[in-house]
Amino acid sequence: SNPASAEEVFGGVARNIAENLARMHLPTALLTALGDDSAGRALQDHAQGAGIDTRGSLTLADASTGTYTAILDDRGEMVVALADMALYDRITPAFLASRLPQRAAASMTVADLNLPADSVAALLEGARAGIDADPDHAALVLVAVSQPKMARLPADLTGLRLLILNRGELETLTDRALPTEADVRLACRAVQAQGARDVIVTCGSQGVYHTRDGELVWLAAHEVDVADVVDVTGAGDAFSAAVCWSLYQDSDDLTLACRRGLKLAALTLASADTVSPLVTADVLEDIDDVIDDVIDDGSAPPSPATASSTLPAYMASFEPPLFPHKD
Repeated sequence: SNPASAEEVFGGVARNIAENLARMHLPTALLTALGDDSAGRALQDHAQGAGIDTRGSLTLADASTGTYTAILDDRGEMVVALADMALYDRITPAFLASRLPQRAAASMTVADLNLPADSVAALLEGARAGIDADPDHAALVLVAVSQPKMARLPADLTGLRLLILNRGELETLTDRALPTEADVRLACRAVQAQGARDVIVTCGSQGVYHTRDGELVWLAAHEVDVADVVDVTGAGDAFSAAVCWSLYQDSDDLTLACRRGLKLAALTLASADTVSPLVTADVLEDIDDVIDDVIDDGSAPPSPATASSTLPAYMASFEPPLFPHKD
């Protein structure tokens, strides 16, 4: 055996996004599946204490609450992650339909790919129907959780406002290596051809790409000294939360949203908590305009595949869907 220290905290992609949004004073509800056990009750109590409405969640007497175990090295970087997420297969289209009144009140829906494929398809079908009836229908954002679960993403992405994923997940989705910016750009165009309006591709310590008006924009990550990295868990979720918060503010400026995301991710890397206690809306309000790299000629920023890296890749944890509400 090897000496180690252990800590149990509340986590998961959607739960972390929900807590970040609640800390930024966005009214937020979380629809998830929980076991009827001490872990499930503790998670609900913590969520409610953070201002997250979990009353619509599914409680299962015959299942244990999902767990995600991250093993970190002495620098705080992830070595391996283990996830027990089988109970999220119980979040079926029928369950989502039963929560339609609650979901209909949402001004944005964010779901991750722990959901079963037919449930993801049902959300996309609902988004398409909503947009057909009302162009200002609540936006749908999907957040990837791992390369194997990219198989849960339907081929028809019509109705999807935004897909957030990392470079490896995009490689899995498009079934090809993406060593250059030109490859990433073509892959993003392929995803948009499937119906997604926009795509964000996170590249760990290097930064992020995002689509904009047929172009690909590159934003460098905030410089964080490796000595200041306490724990990488939750950094990608903080990024996604800030992006969603920015879009929620009636802003379609994805470049601004990504800048805000990078700032919140850097803040989270320096925290021992999965969601930094320093998170507030004020942290994101003071993002200054800077010149961004619009890549349209085949030139590229430093490739994450070859450049030195002090921080790990984002999007490292898991959880099911999130529904932030207007009311």
